[in-house]
Amino acid sequence: MESEDLLQQGLQTMGMNLSGAQQTSLMDYLALMRKWNRAYNLTAVTDPEQMVIRHLLDSLSILPFIGSSPVLDVGSGAGLPGIPLAIALPQHDFILLDSNGKKTRFLTQARIDLGLKNVQVVHARVEDFEPKLPVSIVTCRAFAALDAILDSTRHLVTSTTRILAMKAKQEDIELPAGYEQVAIHQLDVAFLDEPRLLIEIKRV
Repeated sequence: MESEDLLQQGLQTMGMNLSGAQQTSLMDYLALMRKWNRAYNLTAVTDPEQMVIRHLLDSLSILPFIGSSPVLDVGSGAGLPGIPLAIALPQHDFILLDSNGKKTRFLTQARIDLGLKNVQVVHARVEDFEPKLPVSIVTCRAFAALDAILDSTRHLVTSTTRILAMKAKQEDIELPAGYEQVAIHQLDVAFLDEPRLLIEIKRV
């Protein structure tokens, strides 16, 4: 199956209605990732079909849980899940944060090439980042263990912020004082026969 058809079918299976232009932007993003990957080592997943499944559809699986913005994507790396979400939600503001200069150079170029006016790229350690406005949502995908995520983002999280941690499996940790688990959502990623979870946490 062509990658474009795989994306379209996957979106339909997941009940997501993205325009043809948005789907084209998502495919353009993967093309940029493949182009830059040779020099910047952005991803170990290079098979075109697997990139659609493991990068695009996997990232978009949390779309129903992004209610407000700004959204801070911590340890964004190659832009996952931030860029697919920003393409799908042009009215939301996204901050893509990473401490790796090569990764943020790629993210900056992707923002320009894809015309993503709702994306800001920040090269910094999360512990040092001070946003101009309070963030509504903190997302992270394959960034760190859950306790490390909560520790490093503590200064960014208010009582109205939700932390959305994408995980392959449940982590048995005791949440630090002042945090509570809102829910664990089972994510259904089209064509992916592996468990995916979204752990939703807030300050109390």
